[in-house]
Amino acid sequence: MLTMALPDVSQTMRLGQAFARTLRAGDQVVLRGELGCGKTTLAGAIIRALGAPGPVKSPTYTLVEEYELGGLRVVHADLYRLRVPAELETLGWWDYQDGRTLMLVEWPERAHGLLRADVDVWLTVTDHARQAHLQGMSPRGGEVVDSLRL
Repeated sequence: MLTMALPDVSQTMRLGQAFARTLRAGDQVVLRGELGCGKTTLAGAIIRALGAPGPVKSPTYTLVEEYELGGLRVVHADLYRLRVPAELETLGWWDYQDGRTLMLVEWPERAHGLLRADVDVWLTVTDHARQAHLQGMSPRGGEVVDSLRL
């Protein structure tokens, strides 16, 4: 596991840029943490670093936002409002499991174990610090986390 301090938004943006340099099609990153801990900020930083031309929309209400960035399909999902895991089917979820799509998934626990993850990111906030705890959950995920070590 790799733990990184995120003292301000600029450091979260730098982490997103570092992720963007190493992530590729087929990778799945899950983002965990309490409301307001920075999951959407980190996902947005990754998407912008991959070349999104404008603002990155939060998928809080749409549940899924899809981007085509230089031949890479990126899906940013927020499953907070998912009521039951079966709703993944209505989102076309299994169509994204094609090995050609980079997945960034907030609130993966709402899928009750139906999702796989290459990288698990836990964002924590205390009175004194914000941190990212990154763990590779597959051999590929281990490569990604190792590439982020300073």
